[in-house]
Amino acid sequence: MMMPASLRFLFVFILIFSEVPLFAQEEEAVKELRESLAEKGNEEEELSELTDQLDFFRKHPIDLNRARPEDLKKLICLSPLQISNFFLHLSVNGKLLDLLELQSIPGFDPETIDRLLPYVTLNPATAYTHLKLKDLYREGTNQIMLRYGRILQEQKGFRNLKGSRYLGSPDKLLFRYKYQYSEILSASIVMKKDAGEVIFNEEAAIDFLSGNIAFYKFRRIHKLVIGDYSLQFGQGLTLWSGFSFGKGPDVTSVASKDVGLKPYTSANEGAFFRGIAATVQLSGNFYLNSFFSFRKRDASLKMLPDGSAILSTISESGLHRTQTELQNRKRLAQQVYGAALQYLTDHFSAGIVGYQSKYGHSFTNSSPAYKKYHFAGDQLINTGFHYNYTFQNVYFYGELARSFHGGWAMLQGAMASISSRFSAVLLYRHYDKNYHNFFSQSIGEASETANEQGAYFGLNYSPHQHWKFSAYLDYFKFPWLRYRVDFPSSGHEILSQLRYTPSKKLRLNLRVKTEQKQQNPDAGNPDRSLEDLRKTNYRLECDWQFDKKFKSQQRFEVIRYHKGRKAAELGYLIYQDLHYTPLSSKLSGNIRLAYFRTDSYNSRIYAYEDDVLSGSGSGGYYGKGIRTYLNFRYRLFRMLDLWGKYAIYIYQDKSSIGSGLDEITGNQKSDLKLQLRYQF
Repeated sequence: MMMPASLRFLFVFILIFSEVPLFAQEEEAVKELRESLAEKGNEEEELSELTDQLDFFRKHPIDLNRARPEDLKKLICLSPLQISNFFLHLSVNGKLLDLLELQSIPGFDPETIDRLLPYVTLNPATAYTHLKLKDLYREGTNQIMLRYGRILQEQKGFRNLKGSRYLGSPDKLLFRYKYQYSEILSASIVMKKDAGEVIFNEEAAIDFLSGNIAFYKFRRIHKLVIGDYSLQFGQGLTLWSGFSFGKGPDVTSVASKDVGLKPYTSANEGAFFRGIAATVQLSGNFYLNSFFSFRKRDASLKMLPDGSAILSTISESGLHRTQTELQNRKRLAQQVYGAALQYLTDHFSAGIVGYQSKYGHSFTNSSPAYKKYHFAGDQLINTGFHYNYTFQNVYFYGELARSFHGGWAMLQGAMASISSRFSAVLLYRHYDKNYHNFFSQSIGEASETANEQGAYFGLNYSPHQHWKFSAYLDYFKFPWLRYRVDFPSSGHEILSQLRYTPSKKLRLNLRVKTEQKQQNPDAGNPDRSLEDLRKTNYRLECDWQFDKKFKSQQRFEVIRYHKGRKAAELGYLIYQDLHYTPLSSKLSGNIRLAYFRTDSYNSRIYAYEDDVLSGSGSGGYYGKGIRTYLNFRYRLFRMLDLWGKYAIYIYQDKSSIGSGLDEITGNQKSDLKLQLRYQF
């Protein structure tokens, strides 16, 4: 297949200017997190809460002399041990007089400090004692964001078909409004329409509507949220809503940084509570978190011969495009209420959590066999205890959780800064096969916090200021059956990464990741014993900036997928990115040209993609073809910005793309996004 003339020009342009660097739009940790979520199947997971939070801290930096551990946990560039070391430094030496003092804190290497400085200050923020009603209008910040997107080719579901089809238009719409007054008041509204959904119908004018108002630090009321909110406690065994970091090149990410109660501002339609919640300071270092939530969830119900209904599945997608999806919309009532008592200091924290979940219909675990120990019934009580403690240069953390009437879950870890150049993490986890929890996001290999045992060891080593080596080994086993695994099984995952940074303008990265699991043989294989499945990724990256306006990034990645006695599959991806971000110009942007080839979907490769602000970007590359996209940002006025993205896949081995109602005839798939943000 001949490459279109426009792409031939783009390819030549990139080769000519391959030494012109690009400006990174987001922190490296955010990119790695997006890729990690995509590899786990959460390709549409939105991290808008995280990116919005970082954007807020750029404009309203955290005062380090007034910060609490909870405030610093919101910054992804700090590990729990670094946060503990920071407060130990304050307790011994008093308040910081200059940000340069950060260099004297154990664990605060130059890279960490560089990533931290945009979000911190030593200037105090506004307090209630100085608050006047007119300040809420004059000094509060408002942000309105409008986003439009669509796939430009016609998908099968939008044709005039008999039977199942998409009822709405292919347009995707998002509206977000956020108000913030210093650190003491916020409010937000989010409205969303997915492609194929109908708006202004009889059932709901807007398919997804979320909002809240939150108050902070008013006398003994530390937080109060009315509307939609998230809860994150301990290590995620007992109660955690929203995303968590999990395993990654930063080995310290396996220790979760809980922030307790926080307003929910994401467009993800599943991971939140709706009602009222508060954090109250009882006395001294004791805090009580109480919450009540009631909302309707999407669910598929199975009718029994006697006319009653049992719960078949809960849908987390938030999609309501077809008659069936609309019938399942908000069919299941969910009520959650409980409390968490916490004791919080700079060096030691502990908490007890207890809550009950009630559902309008009962769950069943009758079939298939791997669901034997899944939850059955319509009410569930969960309790747990969590703690963290810093002793000298070691950060201990753990959690013990129980589901009634079910099993236990336990996690225990330690993080140590052995020297200025060497740190390590140890973690052990044990989740009973009958541990039940609807709101758990803890470290593990499986998607659910149950039926798993594992041991994790990770280390960071910097033999020289320009070199950094990271590695981890995670061994896991599953005592009971799993989906597509009809026997108890085990496996391991190993990642090693070497980073060379000779200057702030150049970084080279080499990564090898190997994962081995066990799985049922493919259909048609008479042998029913488990087969080993091994997947290995090799990645080489280069980030190079030697001009104030430009920076470039190149990546070459190879994957080898091997299952049982079948021949191994290979896949590879090579791409070139260019970013243009002049400090004084109204226009900035970036462009990518990628070539990929994989033997099948099994050997697919994920790579972070730049997107419009707060957009989700993590492309899945499989098959044979070319991927290119163009992003831009244009500052129309001082308070008004326009973002845009055009992206296209051109396949060389397909006459149609996708399946079912998402199928596109032809070998091209392109999409367009436009976004406006008005700040005042």
